[in-house]
Amino acid sequence: MASVDVSELKKNTKIEIDGHPYTVVEFQFVKPGKGQGLYKCRIKNMITGAVIDRTWRSGEKFDAANVESKQMQYLFASADGFTFMDNESYEQVELSSSVVGDDKWFLLDNLAVDVLFYNDRPVGISLPSHVIMEITDSEPGVKGDTATNVTKQATVSTGYQVQVPIFIKVGERVKIDTRSGAYIERVNG
Repeated sequence: MASVDVSELKKNTKIEIDGHPYTVVEFQFVKPGKGQGLYKCRIKNMITGAVIDRTWRSGEKFDAANVESKQMQYLFASADGFTFMDNESYEQVELSSSVVGDDKWFLLDNLAVDVLFYNDRPVGISLPSHVIMEITDSEPGVKGDTATNVTKQATVSTGYQVQVPIFIKVGERVKIDTRSGAYIERVNG
């Protein structure tokens, strides 16, 4: 199994600790006044979804997690979870709501996502960096309220609520960053 040095860790790196796969959520290098540098990480268990904070010293090594990624298409949500289909074999995979987590807000019909497998078991998804969604509910902008960076809350087709500029109207399409959940821009057409 491949080895990963602590200095190679970055966001979304997959490592194995005590037989469990983890992904790095946050990463920070700290150099105290004297002594070795420390690597402070927030890591997420890819199976249980538990997030923990860990600190390692320079020079420590980990095993790379045996994680594969397959591009699949999002089909639908059910009471039990979310169903994805392999575009080549047409095999369907269902992931529970706890595995998908807050990524559910960005799942649109037929969206291509990467489904992550750990030892042939689906453990998570990786979304595209942004999605285009339609605004379904929003208060109208107030005339004269044109100060810079004024935003209002709007709801998109999946029920997700996002802060948008006041000129955005119901029915318009916007680009949203799936990593931060923030509005990027209005999309024409």
